[in-house]
Amino acid sequence: MGDVGAPGTAEVLLEHLFRRQAGRIVAYLVRVFGTAHLDLAEDAVQEAMVRAMQAWPFRGIPEKPEQWLFRAAYNVAVDALRRSRRVTELPEELVQPEVVVDLDFEESLRDDELRMIFMCCRPELSPVSRVALSLKTVGGFSVREIARAFLADDATIAQRLVRAKRVIRELELTLEMPEGEELQRRLDSVLEVIYFVFNEGYGAHEGEDLIRQDLCFEALRLGRLISGSSICMPRVHALVALMALQAQRLPARINESGDLVLLEDQDRSKWDPDLKSLGFHHYRLAMAGDDVSEYHVQAAIAATHSHTPVDWIFILEMYDRLHSMNPSSIVALNRAVAISKVFGASRGLAALEGLELDGYFLFLAVRGHLLLELGELGLAADSFRAALECRCSEPERRFLSRKLADCCLSG
Repeated sequence: MGDVGAPGTAEVLLEHLFRRQAGRIVAYLVRVFGTAHLDLAEDAVQEAMVRAMQAWPFRGIPEKPEQWLFRAAYNVAVDALRRSRRVTELPEELVQPEVVVDLDFEESLRDDELRMIFMCCRPELSPVSRVALSLKTVGGFSVREIARAFLADDATIAQRLVRAKRVIRELELTLEMPEGEELQRRLDSVLEVIYFVFNEGYGAHEGEDLIRQDLCFEALRLGRLISGSSICMPRVHALVALMALQAQRLPARINESGDLVLLEDQDRSKWDPDLKSLGFHHYRLAMAGDDVSEYHVQAAIAATHSHTPVDWIFILEMYDRLHSMNPSSIVALNRAVAISKVFGASRGLAALEGLELDGYFLFLAVRGHLLLELGELGLAADSFRAALECRCSEPERRFLSRKLADCCLSG
């Protein structure tokens, strides 16, 4: 064991290790013992963490803490199977292996984790269950953290996880990777889950926090995991580029008071240069081949925002292309903003007509902003008041209140 340190040192290390290793240990145990024992694998990891929390502050941090956790979790799982008299189901060589975390083992772990997220994104599971299960088993998120991220109560998330695991058991799903067309379909599902997680972290729908960085960086980690595998496609690099280029802005999205700062007003010196470099690295890799996905177009928009002055004409061209690929109201809303930047507020306001987004605070906020630019103070105030009635985070609510006050002061 290493030197005995302050209890806080062990706690900080364990919190870091749990985020980094929990999903990998679960994936490893599921590969060893089978998907029918997914609950057992998760419980074993939790118990290993508890034992570490009890032992490390007083006995010292092990020289190889990751290996300690793997071995402890494995032993907990084996003991539980023995008590339930199910250990005889396993081949003898799996009952007492020596868990050694070396380079080959690290490579195996990456494969296990990759297989796990592909299983979590099986089409037999509902979209919401795919997200929750991925965060729980691969990301190491607790039920409470997942519930907080998606504005649900703990019991609802727990029940979704129970149902998802029941489907896995009943259909006897395995960690076997799909092939051919099924691999491509499943990859698209995995990427959708990852980007959904990122967006939930990048802009919370409600609550005190605008940003959940843990969700953003978990999504980025999972994207990079796939980008480093043999199944990587250009659209994977495009998604990683998009997330990294957006995540570079996180330090500047809120000010010292926790208030929202619009992109055009952000202090770019606070943007993360490492994430910018990572984003452009994957953006270049995404250009290989003929595959052009929505992620490619969105990454191109994010890359353009990284330069000053911002080329709004190019961004509008990209939104035109994105709208032809995905004519959703949200894409149309963003396209309207680009139109206003190129052709003025009147054209932008006209582009908002017909969009059925009256219950979406951002639509009403954009409408209010354009009306304010045009001097239509009364109508702008009405839009901001309506936006304040919608779901949004507290920082966004304070921003809307300030815009409403601007309308009243100007009038």
